[in-house]
Amino acid sequence: MPTVFDRISNIIRANINDMLDSAEDPEAMLNQIIRDMNDALRQADSDIADQIAQQKMIEGDLDAAKRNQQAWQSKAELAVSKERDDLAREALLRVNDYTEQASIYEKQLEGQKSAVAELKSKRELLKSKYDQALRNRDNLVARARAAQAKGKITQVTNKANTADYASELDRMERKIRHMEARADADEEVAETKTSVEDEFAKLGTDKQVEDQLAALKAKMGK
Repeated sequence: MPTVFDRISNIIRANINDMLDSAEDPEAMLNQIIRDMNDALRQADSDIADQIAQQKMIEGDLDAAKRNQQAWQSKAELAVSKERDDLAREALLRVNDYTEQASIYEKQLEGQKSAVAELKSKRELLKSKYDQALRNRDNLVARARAAQAKGKITQVTNKANTADYASELDRMERKIRHMEARADADEEVAETKTSVEDEFAKLGTDKQVEDQLAALKAKMGK
Protein backbone atom coordinates (compact mmCIF):
# COMPACT_ATOMS: atom_id res chain seq x y z
CA MET A 1 0.00 0.00 0.00
CA PRO A 2 1.66 3.25 -1.10
CA THR A 3 1.94 5.94 1.56
CA VAL A 4 0.91 9.52 1.01
CA PHE A 5 4.63 10.30 0.65
CA ASP A 6 4.81 7.89 -2.30
CA ARG A 7 1.67 9.26 -3.94
CA ILE A 8 2.82 12.86 -3.63
CA SER A 9 6.35 12.04 -4.83
CA ASN A 10 5.03 10.16 -7.88
CA ILE A 11 2.77 13.03 -8.89
CA ILE A 12 5.50 15.63 -8.32
CA ARG A 13 8.02 13.62 -10.37
CA ALA A 14 5.55 13.09 -13.23
CA ASN A 15 6.20 15.21 -16.30
CA ILE A 16 2.74 16.39 -17.27
CA ASN A 17 3.77 17.33 -20.81
CA ASP A 18 5.21 13.85 -21.44
CA MET A 19 2.07 12.24 -20.06
CA LEU A 20 -0.10 14.36 -22.34
CA ASP A 21 2.06 13.53 -25.36
CA SER A 22 1.56 9.80 -24.84
CA ALA A 23 -2.14 10.00 -23.95
CA GLU A 24 -4.88 9.10 -26.43
CA ASP A 25 -7.10 11.77 -24.88
CA PRO A 26 -4.87 14.53 -23.44
CA GLU A 27 -7.79 16.53 -22.05
CA ALA A 28 -9.12 13.53 -20.13
CA MET A 29 -5.60 12.71 -18.94
CA LEU A 30 -5.02 16.27 -17.71
CA ASN A 31 -8.34 16.32 -15.86
CA GLN A 32 -7.42 12.99 -14.27
CA ILE A 33 -4.03 14.34 -13.20
CA ILE A 34 -5.71 17.34 -11.58
CA ARG A 35 -8.19 15.06 -9.80
CA ASP A 36 -5.31 12.86 -8.57
CA MET A 37 -3.46 15.93 -7.31
CA ASN A 38 -6.55 17.18 -5.51
CA ASP A 39 -7.10 13.75 -3.92
CA ALA A 40 -3.45 13.63 -2.85
CA LEU A 41 -3.74 17.09 -1.31
CA ARG A 42 -6.77 16.06 0.73
CA GLN A 43 -5.02 12.88 1.83
CA ALA A 44 -1.88 14.85 2.71
CA ASP A 45 -3.92 17.26 4.84
CA SER A 46 -5.49 14.32 6.68
CA ASP A 47 -2.15 12.60 7.20
CA ILE A 48 -0.49 15.82 8.34
CA ALA A 49 -3.25 16.30 10.92
CA ASP A 50 -2.71 12.70 12.13
CA GLN A 51 1.04 13.22 12.39
CA ILE A 52 0.63 16.50 14.25
CA ALA A 53 -1.75 14.78 16.67
CA GLN A 54 0.88 12.08 17.20
CA GLN A 55 3.49 14.79 17.77
CA LYS A 56 1.32 16.43 20.41
CA MET A 57 0.90 13.10 22.20
CA ILE A 58 4.67 12.60 22.30
CA GLU A 59 5.10 16.16 23.58
CA GLY A 60 2.56 15.39 26.31
CA ASP A 61 4.42 12.20 27.27
CA LEU A 62 7.72 14.11 27.33
CA ASP A 63 6.31 16.84 29.55
CA ALA A 64 4.88 14.23 31.93
CA ALA A 65 8.22 12.40 32.12
CA LYS A 66 10.05 15.65 32.91
CA ARG A 67 7.52 16.60 35.59
CA ASN A 68 7.85 13.19 37.22
CA GLN A 69 11.62 13.46 36.97
CA GLN A 70 11.57 16.79 38.76
CA ALA A 71 9.05 15.57 41.33
CA TRP A 72 11.16 12.55 42.30
CA GLN A 73 14.28 14.66 42.31
CA SER A 74 12.57 16.87 44.89
CA LYS A 75 11.59 13.77 46.90
CA ALA A 76 15.16 12.49 46.83
CA GLU A 77 16.39 15.83 48.12
CA LEU A 78 13.74 15.78 50.85
CA ALA A 79 14.73 12.28 51.88
CA VAL A 80 18.37 13.29 52.09
CA SER A 81 17.43 16.31 54.20
CA LYS A 82 15.61 13.95 56.56
CA GLU A 83 18.54 11.55 56.55
CA ARG A 84 16.42 8.85 54.92
CA ASP A 85 18.95 7.40 52.55
CA ASP A 86 16.73 4.41 51.78
CA LEU A 87 13.96 6.68 50.50
CA ALA A 88 16.50 8.87 48.74
CA ARG A 89 17.84 5.84 46.86
CA GLU A 90 14.33 4.80 45.79
CA ALA A 91 13.55 8.32 44.69
CA LEU A 92 16.75 8.52 42.65
CA LEU A 93 15.87 5.23 40.93
CA ARG A 94 12.58 6.82 39.86
CA VAL A 95 14.44 9.92 38.73
CA ASN A 96 16.65 7.78 36.52
CA ASP A 97 13.64 5.94 35.05
CA TYR A 98 11.87 9.16 34.12
CA THR A 99 15.11 10.66 32.80
CA GLU A 100 15.47 7.70 30.46
CA GLN A 101 11.85 7.99 29.42
CA ALA A 102 12.30 11.68 28.69
CA SER A 103 15.34 10.92 26.54
CA ILE A 104 13.34 8.38 24.51
CA TYR A 105 10.45 10.80 24.05
CA GLU A 106 12.83 13.55 22.97
CA LYS A 107 14.24 11.33 20.20
CA GLN A 108 10.72 10.30 19.14
CA LEU A 109 9.65 13.92 19.11
CA GLU A 110 12.61 14.93 16.98
CA GLY A 111 11.81 12.23 14.40
CA GLN A 112 8.11 13.10 14.45
CA LYS A 113 8.80 16.79 13.86
CA SER A 114 11.04 15.90 10.90
CA ALA A 115 8.32 13.68 9.44
CA VAL A 116 5.70 16.42 9.78
CA ALA A 117 8.05 19.01 8.27
CA GLU A 118 8.84 16.73 5.32
CA LEU A 119 5.18 15.99 4.69
CA LYS A 120 4.30 19.70 4.86
CA SER A 121 7.12 20.52 2.42
CA LYS A 122 5.94 17.93 -0.10
CA ARG A 123 2.37 19.05 0.37
CA GLU A 124 3.33 22.64 -0.44
CA LEU A 125 5.25 21.52 -3.53
CA LEU A 126 2.27 19.48 -4.69
CA LYS A 127 -0.03 22.47 -4.05
CA SER A 128 2.24 24.59 -6.25
CA LYS A 129 2.10 21.98 -9.03
CA TYR A 130 -1.67 21.72 -8.62
CA ASP A 131 -2.16 25.48 -8.89
CA GLN A 132 0.11 25.55 -11.94
CA ALA A 133 -1.84 22.73 -13.59
CA LEU A 134 -5.11 24.58 -12.98
CA ARG A 135 -3.70 27.79 -14.47
CA ASN A 136 -2.28 26.03 -17.52
CA ARG A 137 -5.08 23.51 -18.10
CA ASP A 138 -6.78 25.39 -20.93
CA ASN A 139 -3.48 26.19 -22.59
CA LEU A 140 -2.22 22.62 -22.34
CA VAL A 141 -5.49 21.22 -23.69
CA ALA A 142 -5.42 23.69 -26.59
CA ARG A 143 -1.82 22.69 -27.38
CA ALA A 144 -2.72 19.02 -27.24
CA ARG A 145 -5.70 19.51 -29.55
CA ALA A 146 -3.58 21.52 -31.98
CA ALA A 147 -0.96 18.78 -32.00
CA GLN A 148 -3.63 16.16 -32.70
CA ALA A 149 -5.08 18.24 -35.54
CA LYS A 150 -1.62 18.78 -37.00
CA GLY A 151 -0.97 15.06 -36.85
CA LYS A 152 -4.20 14.28 -38.70
CA ILE A 153 -3.41 16.85 -41.39
CA THR A 154 0.04 15.35 -41.80
CA GLN A 155 -1.47 11.89 -42.25
CA VAL A 156 -3.86 13.15 -44.93
CA THR A 157 -1.02 14.99 -46.66
CA ASN A 158 1.14 11.89 -46.65
CA LYS A 159 -1.67 9.86 -48.19
CA ALA A 160 -2.15 12.53 -50.85
CA ASN A 161 1.56 12.47 -51.64
CA THR A 162 1.60 8.70 -52.10
CA ALA A 163 -1.57 8.53 -54.25
CA ASP A 164 -1.10 8.62 -58.08
CA TYR A 165 -3.83 11.13 -58.83
CA ALA A 166 -2.45 11.98 -62.30
CA SER A 167 -2.87 8.39 -63.42
CA GLU A 168 -6.38 8.26 -62.00
CA LEU A 169 -7.31 11.47 -63.82
CA ASP A 170 -5.97 10.12 -67.14
CA ARG A 171 -7.97 6.93 -66.71
CA MET A 172 -11.12 8.90 -65.96
CA GLU A 173 -10.54 11.17 -69.00
CA ARG A 174 -10.18 8.17 -71.30
CA LYS A 175 -13.40 6.72 -69.96
CA ILE A 176 -15.25 10.01 -70.57
CA ARG A 177 -13.83 10.28 -74.10
CA HIS A 178 -15.02 6.74 -74.82
CA MET A 179 -18.50 7.63 -73.56
CA GLU A 180 -18.54 10.74 -75.79
CA ALA A 181 -17.36 8.78 -78.83
CA ARG A 182 -20.01 6.13 -78.25
CA ALA A 183 -22.70 8.78 -78.02
CA ASP A 184 -21.53 10.34 -81.34
CA ALA A 185 -21.51 6.91 -82.99
CA ASP A 186 -25.02 6.12 -81.80
CA GLU A 187 -26.19 9.47 -83.19
CA GLU A 188 -24.52 8.82 -86.56
CA VAL A 189 -26.09 5.38 -86.85
CA ALA A 190 -29.48 6.83 -86.03
CA GLU A 191 -29.10 9.54 -88.71
CA THR A 192 -28.02 7.00 -91.36
CA LYS A 193 -30.98 4.78 -90.63
CA THR A 194 -33.36 7.73 -90.94
CA SER A 195 -31.86 8.83 -94.26
CA VAL A 196 -32.31 5.40 -95.84
CA GLU A 197 -35.93 5.19 -94.73
CA ASP A 198 -36.59 8.66 -96.15
CA GLU A 199 -35.18 7.61 -99.57
CA PHE A 200 -37.41 4.60 -99.74
CA ALA A 201 -40.42 6.67 -98.70
CA LYS A 202 -39.56 9.21 -101.38
CA LEU A 203 -39.37 6.50 -104.03
CA GLY A 204 -42.82 5.33 -103.07
CA THR A 205 -44.20 8.85 -103.32
CA ASP A 206 -42.65 9.43 -106.80
CA LYS A 207 -44.21 6.25 -108.26
CA GLN A 208 -47.68 7.21 -107.08
CA VAL A 209 -47.39 10.63 -108.65
CA GLU A 210 -46.19 9.13 -111.98
CA ASP A 211 -49.13 6.69 -112.03
CA GLN A 212 -51.58 9.53 -111.36
CA LEU A 213 -49.99 11.58 -114.17
CA ALA A 214 -50.25 8.71 -116.66
CA ALA A 215 -53.89 8.13 -115.78
CA LEU A 216 -54.66 11.83 -116.29
CA LYS A 217 -52.98 11.84 -119.70
CA ALA A 218 -54.89 8.75 -120.84
CA LYS A 219 -58.13 10.35 -119.82
CA MET A 220 -57.37 13.49 -121.79
CA GLY A 221 -56.19 11.55 -124.89
CA LYS A 222 -52.73 12.79 -124.54
